[in-house]
Amino acid sequence: MSLDLMELLPGDWRERLDPLLDPIATAALGAFVAGEYAAQTVYPPQDDLFNAFRHCPFDGTRVLILGQDPYHGPGQAHGLSFSVREGVRLPPSLRNIYKELATDLDVPAAASGDLTRWADQGVLLLNAVLTVRGGEAGSHAGKGWEDFTDAAIRALNDKSERVVFVLWGAYARKKARLITGPQHTVIESAHPSPLSAKKFFGTRPFSAVNKALVDAGLPEISWG
Repeated sequence: MSLDLMELLPGDWRERLDPLLDPIATAALGAFVAGEYAAQTVYPPQDDLFNAFRHCPFDGTRVLILGQDPYHGPGQAHGLSFSVREGVRLPPSLRNIYKELATDLDVPAAASGDLTRWADQGVLLLNAVLTVRGGEAGSHAGKGWEDFTDAAIRALNDKSERVVFVLWGAYARKKARLITGPQHTVIESAHPSPLSAKKFFGTRPFSAVNKALVDAGLPEISWG
């Protein structure tokens, strides 16, 4: 029993990631994930596994906001980092993201935590680990997802057009080593989690993203 992860990826992303991935390791990851979906409660649902890539074609990706792993509560995760399904209560980190957005760009906090509207504008909302067991944060770390999503970061680094990489918290900031292209912009800060939000507030990442895009002749993101 296995999932063919490359076959599930949208074709444009498959083309870019395929040369960067070890096929044996990717097959092993697919077997692990398939086994977990068969035997455990796993989030997000399998149909949402690659939502980040599906909503954000490679050529249109202008921004990456990197998360760690999916929300592990029922009905929350749907394949986009920091985002929750329509109608689901806002998690604390997302509440703090909205609070900073209001301060930064005077955008009133949305009632919905579904960030698909960002993804559809070219914001890749990617978790470093794309699955998790229900109620067990970090349970799928170290199983191979990190190499898979590192390949996505490397592929974006190879783009000649600017990509703005947003790295919140120590875990995400370690990925800055993968971003070597001088055309790109890296925006780093503390994580919006309540544990570190005091250092996150006031960093104004959304206006910084838009300035970096405009400086490269690219359209701004409408964050509202």
